[in-house]
Amino acid sequence: MQRRVRVVGRQAGFARPVPHVIQLGCEQAVEKVWHWLPASVFTGKMPVPHKLEAIFNGLPGAVGRGGCRERVIGLFSTIGSVTIDFLSAFGRFWMFAWQVARWLPRSIFDPRTIARVLPQLYEVGNRTLPVIMITGTFVGLVLAVQSYDQLRAAGFENHMGVLLTLSLVQELGPVLAGIMLAGRVGGALTAEIGTMRVTDQISALSVMGADPIRQLVVPRFIACVLFTPFLTLFCDLFGSMAGWLIAVQLKGIPSGPYWYHIADAMTWWDLMVGFIKSIVFGGAIGLIACYKGFHCRAGAEGVGRACTESFVISFIVILTTDFFIATAMMGLYQSIYGFKPIL
Repeated sequence: MQRRVRVVGRQAGFARPVPHVIQLGCEQAVEKVWHWLPASVFTGKMPVPHKLEAIFNGLPGAVGRGGCRERVIGLFSTIGSVTIDFLSAFGRFWMFAWQVARWLPRSIFDPRTIARVLPQLYEVGNRTLPVIMITGTFVGLVLAVQSYDQLRAAGFENHMGVLLTLSLVQELGPVLAGIMLAGRVGGALTAEIGTMRVTDQISALSVMGADPIRQLVVPRFIACVLFTPFLTLFCDLFGSMAGWLIAVQLKGIPSGPYWYHIADAMTWWDLMVGFIKSIVFGGAIGLIACYKGFHCRAGAEGVGRACTESFVISFIVILTTDFFIATAMMGLYQSIYGFKPIL
């Protein structure tokens, strides 16, 4: 049975009572809260572990000295360890990114680096292109089917191509290409480098005097950055063609107005926004995938978990950076050119 006990009054020699309403019932029902906390708990003069000890000692014995006490202390311990692990991993990632950035200017024009980049371009580009084409096509079909009735009711069915193409160029194209790249290429990069880590191939490179970052990470990072804009372009193109197929061939919208309104509304700024997003997404996917492979745990389970974490983190980073880039570019555009309606 749980009760709410209102603690009133103040005992001489102590600063303040326990908070006014306490609802406790971990092990037994609390009949009365009669201990008071010392002043040093609130003034900051007592270390945090001692504060917790004082708080639990101030509670009734069944709760303060029973199983609930160990559970709550364990909860604080878990939160602290998770926070420390997160901050450590965050710092290691940016140190890893700095090492990649340090090698990038010296490697980008090196013939040996170019020879290492070409196979990665094939993996990132050619093998991912069919997935991107299928994704862009069906996204364009779905957008056209869902938007036609609403635009027709408002009398703007001839402008359907504008809404569809701008949505693909600025938002859906880069995001979908990044997600497909993270699933198709990011997982493969993590598994490949993770296997090298587990089998001590990376350690062998270091023993021979070669930098693993330069040999393994930089070519893959360059391939992801270079080919993501091309994959985004194909996604936009096939999505627009699929929208045209629904609008013109199935819904009877004239082909001329469909393309005319797209050309009239589309500007170089829209293309630049999509290009910037694709560059950022490609670089983030390359860094995250290679980092997870470099720091994966031993064994097949460690490599599999690293691949899963690589995709999940890449997906979250893509959506997060998409929001911030879209907000920043929209504010910059309106500050320079003002608001421009698309219809």
